[in-house]
Parts: sequence; C-alpha cells; structure tokens
Amino acid sequence: MLFFVVETVIKTIVVFGVFLLFCAYLTLAERKILGHIQVRIGPNRVGPWGLLQPIADGLKALFKEEVVPERSDKVLFIIAPMISVSMALCLMAVIPFGDHITLFGKKINLVIANSEIGLLYLFAFASLADYGVVIGGWSSYNKYGLLGGLRAAAQMISYEIALGLSCVGVIMISGSLNLVDIVKAQAGGHWNVIYQPIAFIFYIICALAEINRTPFDMPEAESELACGYNIEYSSMKFSLFFIGEYAHLMIVAAVATTLFLGGWHGPYLPSVVWFLIKTFLIVFFFMWQRGTFPRLRYDRIMMLGWKVLLPLTLANIFVTGLVMVLAR
Repeated sequence: MLFFVVETVIKTIVVFGVFLLFCAYLTLAERKILGHIQVRIGPNRVGPWGLLQPIADGLKALFKEEVVPERSDKVLFIIAPMISVSMALCLMAVIPFGDHITLFGKKINLVIANSEIGLLYLFAFASLADYGVVIGGWSSYNKYGLLGGLRAAAQMISYEIALGLSCVGVIMISGSLNLVDIVKAQAGGHWNVIYQPIAFIFYIICALAEINRTPFDMPEAESELACGYNIEYSSMKFSLFFIGEYAHLMIVAAVATTLFLGGWHGPYLPSVVWFLIKTFLIVFFFMWQRGTFPRLRYDRIMMLGWKVLLPLTLANIFVTGLVMVLAR
C-alpha cells in the first residue's frame, strides 16, 4: 500500500511537471511555426534561438498588475481561469503515456490512474472545463466578454455531442472504456485509425471546436469581440486561460493518439517516445492549420456541428455495428 501511494505521488509530480513544461514551450513552438508559415522569424531574442521566451513571458505575467472590473462578479471572475486549467490537468490522470517499466522488481504502469471508465472520466472533466470559459465571459460584466461566453456555451456543448459519438466506434471495436485496454487492442499495427478513418477525421474537427482553435475560435474572435471571453483578464489570470488552452491542445492530441494511433505502440524506440512523437505530430497539425484556414462564420459552425457532423457520426456508429455483426 505504501509503495502504491509513493508510486502514484511520484508519477503525478513527474507527469504534471513535464506536462506544464510542454504547455509553456508549445507557445514558443506555435509562434515559430506560424512565423515560418508567414515568412517571418518569430521569437529569437531571449536566450539562444529564443528558447527562454516562455520563461520571460511567465515572469512578465507574474509581475503585471492584477485588474478586476469593479462591477464584475469577483468570486466567479477569479475562479473561472482556475477551472479552465485545473480540469485540463485532471484529464492527464487517465491517459497512458507508455507501456509498463520495472523498477526495484516492481512493475510500474506508465499511467497515473488505470481506470475501467477512463474514457467516461475524460468526457466528464472535459465538459466541466467548458464552464471556465463560459463563467469567465459572463462574470466580467463586459458585453464582449458575455458574447464570447455565450458563443463558447453554444459551440462547445454542441460539438461535445459529435466528439463523444466519434469515439463510440473505437469503444465498439475495443470492447472497453479503459484507455490502457484500448491501446493494447491496437498492438501489432491494428490501429483504430485503419478501421475508423472517418471517425478520426470527425474527432479532429470536433476537437478543434472544443478547444476553440482556428477556424473555430469564435469565443475569442479578435476581429469581432476584441478577444471575447477573456477581454477583462490580465496578469496571471489571463496566463491561466492561456495555459488551459495549450493544456487542452495537448490533451486532445494525446487522446487522439490513444484512441486512434496505437498509443505507445511502435518499433525500436521506447514506448514513451512513440507516444510523444504521435502526440506532437497532431499538435503540429493543429498549429499548422491555424496559419492556413480562415475563421468560419458562426452560423456555419453551428450548422456544421448539428446538420453535418452529428448525423455522420451516428451513421458511422451504425455502419461500424453492421460490419461487426456481418463479420462474425
């Protein structure tokens, strides 16, 4: 029992520490990638090749003045960014980032909590994360922030339905909600993306809408809402929203790797390395498309979610079930 407690504490500290470090440097990576796409240099002043830029940004945010609007709901205004980042951190608990290792004669699984309902856990906490954005816009007592919060409520809740349905085919094939079991079922090159390619595409589209990334960045929409739901936030509160955004970016990429791309499976290299390679390839795609596609119109976003993705994900479930029955 003592070994289990110590093991869990150590894994939690290591995973969350590395995860937050990745989130910090994703900001630099995105600025470099977008700079390359737009034929400009990007950050290169702080440290060699600009590698210390995230640290400088963090220190700057830490020492900036905290501003709270006088007529805002101060309790909710302060809690909102905490909800956004804390829910993202909670999601890391059930994602298996590698196969087991052996230390001191003990088998250690490279996952913090190997839950039998891991996928349901992910959906539950991802839904709670939506409240951070919604409450942040509503509590600011700013019309731009309110509109951003309303857009977030409609968009994120709408796309959650199609996002969940896009994963049902994987559950049917794997026969489990346990993420470790889902990864193990893909051993030997039997990745779910081969059997569920359409579901994978639907998942990527819905994930972009869930994390408010271009072309689905309507809750922020700088050209219309002057950055939307977070318009009244400054200093570390704004940084928490920023960290939450990149944390969710990492999470949806890690979940895509787990559900569709075989998780940690791969030849020659250590399992953790394979997991990170696949995850960062998806993260790179998310960053690349931000510099490629324009923002969609809001009514078109909602139409895509309800009239296109929802029926297509249901059709994918029906076809998957039909094929599984006929293949018996």
